[in-house]
Amino acid sequence: MDNVRVYVGNLPFKTTDEELRKLFDTFGKVVSADVIRYRESGRSKGYAFVVIDEEGAQNSIAQLNDNEYENRVLKVRVAKPRENYPRDNKKKNQNVKSIRLGID
Repeated sequence: MDNVRVYVGNLPFKTTDEELRKLFDTFGKVVSADVIRYRESGRSKGYAFVVIDEEGAQNSIAQLNDNEYENRVLKVRVAKPRENYPRDNKKKNQNVKSIRLGID
């Protein structure tokens, strides 16, 4: 069986990776559970990704999507692939021209 990456949105900001793993463990074999956080502050962004077996993904989506967890209504669905990954910084700056200003 293949593993599926599941998006979990509208998470309470206090949710930890371990709490998320425990929530999804009831549906199937969890490979990873990662709450997405701001790099600078470490504060949760309110969403996460869970990698779980295919049957567990289907069950968790059916049971958790649009249902309440810690007083918040979760959005749970199969994650879409990132279209801007990996970032290519060279392409981003191709059309930028430098202008040098000087005072004589």
